[in-house]
Amino acid sequence: MKTKMTELLGIKHPIMLAGMAFVSLPKLVAAVSNAGGIGMLNSVAYTPNQVKDVIKQVKSLTDKPFGINATLVLPNAKENVEVALEEKVPILNYALGKGDWIIKAAHEYGGKVLATVAIERHARRAEMDGADALVVTGHEAAAHGADAGTLVLIPLIARQTKLPIIAAGGFCDGKGLAAALVLGADGISMGTRFMLTQECEMHEKAKELSLKATVEDTIYSDKIDGLPGRWLKTPAAMKMAEGGPSLLQALSSALQIKRMIDVPLFKLFLGGLKQRSIQDLARQALNVTGIKSAIESGDLETGVLPMSQAIGLIKDLPTCKEVIERTVTEAQALVERVREKFI
Repeated sequence: MKTKMTELLGIKHPIMLAGMAFVSLPKLVAAVSNAGGIGMLNSVAYTPNQVKDVIKQVKSLTDKPFGINATLVLPNAKENVEVALEEKVPILNYALGKGDWIIKAAHEYGGKVLATVAIERHARRAEMDGADALVVTGHEAAAHGADAGTLVLIPLIARQTKLPIIAAGGFCDGKGLAAALVLGADGISMGTRFMLTQECEMHEKAKELSLKATVEDTIYSDKIDGLPGRWLKTPAAMKMAEGGPSLLQALSSALQIKRMIDVPLFKLFLGGLKQRSIQDLARQALNVTGIKSAIESGDLETGVLPMSQAIGLIKDLPTCKEVIERTVTEAQALVERVREKFI
Protein backbone atom coordinates (compact mmCIF):
# COMPACT_ATOMS: atom_id res chain seq x y z
CA MET A 1 0.00 0.00 0.00
CA LYS A 2 1.69 3.20 -1.20
CA THR A 3 1.04 6.53 0.49
CA LYS A 4 3.01 9.72 1.09
CA MET A 5 4.19 8.12 4.34
CA THR A 6 5.65 5.04 2.66
CA GLU A 7 7.34 7.14 -0.03
CA LEU A 8 8.83 9.56 2.49
CA LEU A 9 10.19 6.87 4.82
CA GLY A 10 11.10 4.26 2.21
CA ILE A 11 8.90 1.53 3.68
CA LYS A 12 6.39 -0.97 2.30
CA HIS A 13 3.38 -0.39 4.57
CA PRO A 14 2.03 2.84 6.13
CA ILE A 15 2.31 1.59 9.70
CA MET A 16 4.57 2.85 12.49
CA LEU A 17 5.45 1.42 15.88
CA ALA A 18 4.89 4.06 18.55
CA GLY A 19 8.04 4.75 20.56
CA MET A 20 6.94 3.44 23.98
CA ALA A 21 9.15 3.68 27.08
CA PHE A 22 10.54 0.27 28.13
CA VAL A 23 8.48 -1.37 25.34
CA SER A 24 9.89 -0.19 22.01
CA LEU A 25 13.16 -2.08 22.43
CA PRO A 26 15.48 -3.32 19.64
CA LYS A 27 13.74 -6.69 19.12
CA LEU A 28 10.31 -5.12 18.64
CA VAL A 29 11.64 -2.19 16.60
CA ALA A 30 13.44 -4.53 14.19
CA ALA A 31 10.43 -6.86 13.92
CA VAL A 32 8.18 -4.00 12.79
CA SER A 33 10.75 -2.68 10.32
CA ASN A 34 11.43 -6.17 8.93
CA ALA A 35 7.69 -6.62 8.41
CA GLY A 36 7.53 -3.54 6.19
CA GLY A 37 6.53 -0.88 8.71
CA ILE A 38 8.69 1.57 10.58
CA GLY A 39 10.03 0.58 13.99
CA MET A 40 10.52 3.44 16.45
CA LEU A 41 13.06 3.01 19.25
CA ASN A 42 12.33 4.75 22.54
CA SER A 43 15.18 6.72 24.14
CA VAL A 44 13.66 7.75 27.47
CA ALA A 45 15.32 5.35 29.89
CA TYR A 46 18.85 5.36 28.48
CA THR A 47 22.08 7.23 29.02
CA PRO A 48 23.73 8.58 25.85
CA ASN A 49 26.21 5.68 25.87
CA GLN A 50 23.38 3.19 26.18
CA VAL A 51 21.50 4.83 23.31
CA LYS A 52 24.49 4.27 21.07
CA ASP A 53 24.50 0.59 22.02
CA VAL A 54 20.77 0.04 21.43
CA ILE A 55 20.97 1.80 18.06
CA LYS A 56 23.71 -0.64 17.09
CA GLN A 57 21.52 -3.53 18.31
CA VAL A 58 18.69 -2.42 16.02
CA LYS A 59 21.09 -2.10 13.08
CA SER A 60 22.30 -5.66 13.73
CA LEU A 61 18.70 -6.95 13.60
CA THR A 62 17.44 -5.13 10.50
CA ASP A 63 18.72 -3.46 7.35
CA LYS A 64 15.40 -1.66 6.92
CA PRO A 65 14.66 1.96 7.92
CA PHE A 66 13.92 2.58 11.60
CA GLY A 67 13.64 5.58 13.87
CA ILE A 68 14.21 6.84 17.39
CA ASN A 69 12.00 9.15 19.38
CA ALA A 70 12.66 11.64 22.15
CA THR A 71 10.37 13.48 24.56
CA LEU A 72 12.30 16.72 24.73
CA VAL A 73 11.13 17.82 28.19
CA LEU A 74 12.74 14.77 29.81
CA PRO A 75 16.30 14.43 31.18
CA ASN A 76 18.99 13.31 28.71
CA ALA A 77 16.66 13.89 25.74
CA LYS A 78 18.95 16.42 24.02
CA GLU A 79 22.04 14.32 24.63
CA ASN A 80 20.34 11.16 23.36
CA VAL A 81 19.14 12.90 20.20
CA GLU A 82 22.67 14.14 19.58
CA VAL A 83 23.90 10.53 19.73
CA ALA A 84 21.17 9.46 17.29
CA LEU A 85 22.24 12.23 14.92
CA GLU A 86 25.88 11.14 15.20
CA GLU A 87 24.80 7.58 14.37
CA LYS A 88 22.79 8.93 11.41
CA VAL A 89 19.57 7.20 12.44
CA PRO A 90 17.31 7.41 9.35
CA ILE A 91 14.25 8.80 11.14
CA LEU A 92 13.92 10.94 14.25
CA ASN A 93 10.66 11.62 16.06
CA TYR A 94 10.37 14.34 18.69
CA ALA A 95 7.59 15.48 21.01
CA LEU A 96 6.95 18.13 23.68
CA GLY A 97 9.59 20.60 22.61
CA LYS A 98 11.05 22.65 19.79
CA GLY A 99 12.76 20.46 17.22
CA ASP A 100 14.18 22.90 14.65
CA TRP A 101 17.77 22.00 15.62
CA ILE A 102 17.00 18.29 15.17
CA ILE A 103 15.51 18.93 11.74
CA LYS A 104 18.50 20.95 10.57
CA ALA A 105 21.02 18.34 11.73
CA ALA A 106 19.09 15.34 10.37
CA HIS A 107 18.58 16.93 6.98
CA GLU A 108 22.33 17.38 6.63
CA TYR A 109 22.75 13.60 6.23
CA GLY A 110 19.40 12.91 4.55
CA GLY A 111 17.49 11.90 7.68
CA LYS A 112 13.78 12.51 8.09
CA VAL A 113 12.12 14.11 11.12
CA LEU A 114 8.62 13.46 12.43
CA ALA A 115 7.03 15.89 14.87
CA THR A 116 4.43 14.49 17.26
CA VAL A 117 1.60 16.97 17.89
CA ALA A 118 -1.79 16.91 19.57
CA ILE A 119 -3.04 20.44 18.85
CA GLU A 120 -3.24 22.68 15.77
CA ARG A 121 -0.70 25.34 16.70
CA HIS A 122 1.98 22.76 17.37
CA ALA A 123 1.36 21.26 13.94
CA ARG A 124 1.77 24.67 12.31
CA ARG A 125 4.95 25.33 14.30
CA ALA A 126 6.47 21.98 13.33
CA GLU A 127 5.76 22.62 9.64
CA MET A 128 7.35 26.08 9.87
CA ASP A 129 10.41 24.52 11.51
CA GLY A 130 10.82 22.15 8.55
CA ALA A 131 9.50 18.82 9.86
CA ASP A 132 9.03 16.16 7.17
CA ALA A 133 5.80 14.72 8.58
CA LEU A 134 3.45 15.00 11.53
CA VAL A 135 2.41 12.29 13.97
CA VAL A 136 -1.02 13.57 15.00
CA THR A 137 -2.16 12.14 18.32
CA GLY A 138 -5.85 11.99 19.25
CA HIS A 139 -7.54 11.73 22.63
CA GLU A 140 -7.88 7.93 22.36
CA ALA A 141 -4.12 7.39 22.45
CA ALA A 142 -2.07 5.79 25.18
CA ALA A 143 -0.05 8.25 27.25
CA HIS A 144 -0.02 11.82 25.95
CA GLY A 145 -2.86 13.16 23.84
CA ALA A 146 -4.89 16.34 24.20
CA ASP A 147 -8.67 16.80 24.31
CA ALA A 148 -9.51 16.46 20.59
CA GLY A 149 -10.42 12.99 19.34
CA THR A 150 -8.89 11.47 16.22
CA LEU A 151 -12.09 11.73 14.18
CA VAL A 152 -11.94 15.53 14.39
CA LEU A 153 -8.22 16.21 14.87
CA ILE A 154 -6.92 14.40 11.75
CA PRO A 155 -9.08 16.21 9.16
CA LEU A 156 -8.65 19.49 11.05
CA ILE A 157 -4.87 19.38 10.70
CA ALA A 158 -4.92 17.69 7.28
CA ARG A 159 -6.67 20.67 5.72
CA GLN A 160 -4.00 23.03 7.07
CA THR A 161 -0.82 21.22 6.07
CA LYS A 162 0.86 19.72 3.04
CA LEU A 163 2.95 17.40 5.19
CA PRO A 164 2.25 13.66 5.38
CA ILE A 165 0.23 12.80 8.48
CA ILE A 166 0.64 9.67 10.59
CA ALA A 167 -2.49 9.26 12.69
CA ALA A 168 -2.10 8.04 16.27
CA GLY A 169 -4.68 7.22 18.91
CA GLY A 170 -7.05 4.26 18.88
CA PHE A 171 -5.62 2.40 15.86
CA CYS A 172 -5.14 -1.35 15.97
CA ASP A 173 -6.51 -2.91 12.77
CA GLY A 174 -7.45 -2.50 9.11
CA LYS A 175 -10.65 -0.65 9.89
CA GLY A 176 -8.61 1.95 11.71
CA LEU A 177 -6.09 2.26 8.89
CA ALA A 178 -8.86 2.65 6.31
CA ALA A 179 -10.57 5.27 8.46
CA ALA A 180 -7.34 7.20 8.93
CA LEU A 181 -6.74 7.32 5.18
CA VAL A 182 -10.28 8.59 4.59
CA LEU A 183 -9.83 11.25 7.28
CA GLY A 184 -6.78 12.62 5.47
CA ALA A 185 -3.88 10.76 7.06
CA ASP A 186 -1.20 8.87 5.14
CA GLY A 187 -0.68 6.07 7.63
CA ILE A 188 -1.05 5.13 11.28
CA SER A 189 1.00 4.69 14.42
CA MET A 190 0.13 1.80 16.73
CA GLY A 191 1.42 1.36 20.25
CA THR A 192 -0.97 -0.78 22.27
CA ARG A 193 -1.44 -3.20 19.35
CA PHE A 194 2.30 -3.82 19.02
CA MET A 195 2.66 -4.00 22.80
CA LEU A 196 0.53 -7.14 22.59
CA THR A 197 2.63 -9.09 20.10
CA GLN A 198 4.98 -12.03 20.40
CA GLU A 199 8.10 -9.93 19.81
CA CYS A 200 7.26 -7.42 22.54
CA GLU A 201 9.29 -8.15 25.68
CA MET A 202 6.68 -6.88 28.12
CA HIS A 203 6.11 -9.30 31.01
CA GLU A 204 3.64 -12.07 30.16
CA LYS A 205 1.51 -11.29 33.21
CA ALA A 206 1.07 -7.71 32.01
CA LYS A 207 0.14 -9.01 28.56
CA GLU A 208 -2.42 -11.44 30.00
CA LEU A 209 -4.07 -8.77 32.15
CA SER A 210 -4.08 -6.28 29.26
CA LEU A 211 -5.85 -8.76 26.97
CA LYS A 212 -8.69 -8.97 29.51
CA ALA A 213 -9.15 -5.19 29.57
CA THR A 214 -12.16 -3.53 27.95
CA VAL A 215 -12.53 -0.13 26.31
CA GLU A 216 -13.73 1.18 29.69
CA ASP A 217 -10.59 0.05 31.52
CA THR A 218 -8.48 3.13 30.79
CA ILE A 219 -8.27 6.42 32.65
CA TYR A 220 -7.41 9.86 31.27
CA SER A 221 -5.70 12.11 33.79
CA ASP A 222 -3.09 14.86 34.09
CA LYS A 223 -2.10 13.72 37.58
CA ILE A 224 -0.37 10.43 36.77
CA ASP A 225 2.76 11.95 35.25
CA GLY A 226 1.89 15.64 35.30
CA LEU A 227 0.70 15.76 31.69
CA PRO A 228 -2.74 14.82 30.28
CA GLY A 229 -2.61 11.20 29.24
CA ARG A 230 -4.34 7.81 29.10
CA TRP A 231 -3.43 4.83 31.26
CA LEU A 232 -4.70 1.36 32.14
CA LYS A 233 -6.88 1.45 35.27
CA THR A 234 -4.42 -0.16 37.64
CA PRO A 235 -4.64 0.41 41.42
CA ALA A 236 -1.54 2.60 41.25
CA ALA A 237 -2.87 4.71 38.37
CA MET A 238 -6.20 5.25 40.14
CA LYS A 239 -4.43 6.27 43.35
CA MET A 240 -2.12 8.66 41.52
CA ALA A 241 -5.05 10.22 39.69
CA GLU A 242 -6.78 10.96 43.00
CA GLY A 243 -3.95 12.89 44.65
CA GLY A 244 -0.36 14.00 44.59
CA PRO A 245 2.65 11.90 45.62
CA SER A 246 4.34 12.34 48.96
CA LEU A 247 7.77 13.98 49.16
CA LEU A 248 9.28 10.66 50.25
CA GLN A 249 7.75 8.82 47.27
CA ALA A 250 8.97 11.49 44.88
CA LEU A 251 12.51 11.48 46.26
CA SER A 252 12.73 7.69 46.18
CA SER A 253 11.57 7.55 42.54
CA ALA A 254 13.84 10.43 41.53
CA LEU A 255 16.83 8.55 42.97
CA GLN A 256 15.87 5.48 40.92
CA ILE A 257 15.72 7.58 37.74
CA LYS A 258 19.06 9.19 38.61
CA ARG A 259 20.64 5.75 38.76
CA MET A 260 18.85 4.56 35.63
CA ILE A 261 19.91 7.36 33.30
CA ASP A 262 23.00 8.62 35.15
CA VAL A 263 21.81 12.21 35.61
CA PRO A 264 22.83 14.26 38.69
CA LEU A 265 19.84 14.86 40.95
CA PHE A 266 20.16 18.65 40.71
CA LYS A 267 20.09 18.45 36.90
CA LEU A 268 17.06 16.17 37.00
CA PHE A 269 15.07 18.73 38.96
CA LEU A 270 16.47 21.96 37.51
CA GLY A 271 15.96 20.74 33.95
CA GLY A 272 12.43 19.67 34.65
CA LEU A 273 11.52 22.88 36.42
CA LYS A 274 11.92 24.75 33.15
CA GLN A 275 8.77 23.01 32.02
CA ARG A 276 6.89 21.84 35.11
CA SER A 277 6.21 22.24 38.81
CA ILE A 278 7.86 20.30 41.63
CA GLN A 279 4.70 18.25 42.07
CA ASP A 280 4.60 17.36 38.37
CA LEU A 281 8.25 16.35 38.51
CA ALA A 282 7.43 14.09 41.44
CA ARG A 283 4.61 12.53 39.44
CA GLN A 284 6.95 12.01 36.49
CA ALA A 285 9.49 10.27 38.70
CA LEU A 286 6.85 7.93 40.13
CA ASN A 287 5.44 7.34 36.67
CA VAL A 288 8.74 6.25 35.10
CA THR A 289 9.45 3.77 37.86
CA GLY A 290 5.83 2.59 37.73
CA ILE A 291 6.00 1.90 33.98
CA LYS A 292 9.27 0.03 34.40
CA SER A 293 7.76 -2.11 37.16
CA ALA A 294 4.64 -2.97 35.13
CA ILE A 295 6.50 -3.85 31.95
CA GLU A 296 9.51 -5.65 33.35
CA SER A 297 7.91 -7.39 36.35
CA GLY A 298 4.25 -7.57 35.35
CA ASP A 299 3.34 -5.70 38.52
CA LEU A 300 0.04 -3.99 37.81
CA GLU A 301 -0.72 -3.45 41.49
CA THR A 302 1.98 -0.84 42.06
CA GLY A 303 2.84 -0.26 38.39
CA VAL A 304 1.26 1.93 35.71
CA LEU A 305 0.87 1.23 32.01
CA PRO A 306 0.09 3.63 29.14
CA MET A 307 -2.89 2.18 27.29
CA SER A 308 -5.01 3.22 24.31
CA GLN A 309 -8.78 2.84 24.20
CA ALA A 310 -8.03 0.39 21.38
CA ILE A 311 -7.27 -2.17 24.08
CA GLY A 312 -10.96 -3.09 23.99
CA LEU A 313 -10.51 -4.38 20.43
CA ILE A 314 -7.35 -6.43 21.02
CA LYS A 315 -7.74 -10.07 22.07
CA ASP A 316 -4.74 -11.95 20.66
CA LEU A 317 -0.92 -12.10 20.61
CA PRO A 318 0.17 -12.35 16.96
CA THR A 319 3.59 -11.63 15.49
CA CYS A 320 4.34 -8.13 14.21
CA LYS A 321 4.33 -9.47 10.66
CA GLU A 322 0.84 -10.93 11.15
CA VAL A 323 -0.42 -7.64 12.60
CA ILE A 324 0.90 -5.57 9.71
CA GLU A 325 -0.15 -7.93 6.93
CA ARG A 326 -3.70 -8.42 8.14
CA THR A 327 -4.08 -4.70 8.91
CA VAL A 328 -3.07 -3.73 5.37
CA THR A 329 -5.10 -6.53 3.75
CA GLU A 330 -8.22 -5.57 5.69
CA ALA A 331 -7.77 -1.87 4.95
CA GLN A 332 -7.35 -2.45 1.22
CA ALA A 333 -10.47 -4.63 1.12
CA LEU A 334 -12.50 -2.05 3.03
CA VAL A 335 -11.37 0.85 0.83
CA GLU A 336 -12.26 -1.17 -2.28
CA ARG A 337 -15.64 -2.11 -0.83
CA VAL A 338 -16.45 1.54 -0.13
CA ARG A 339 -15.33 2.52 -3.62
CA GLU A 340 -17.64 -0.07 -5.19
CA LYS A 341 -20.63 1.32 -3.29
CA PHE A 342 -20.27 4.65 -5.03
CA ILE A 343 -19.62 3.41 -8.55
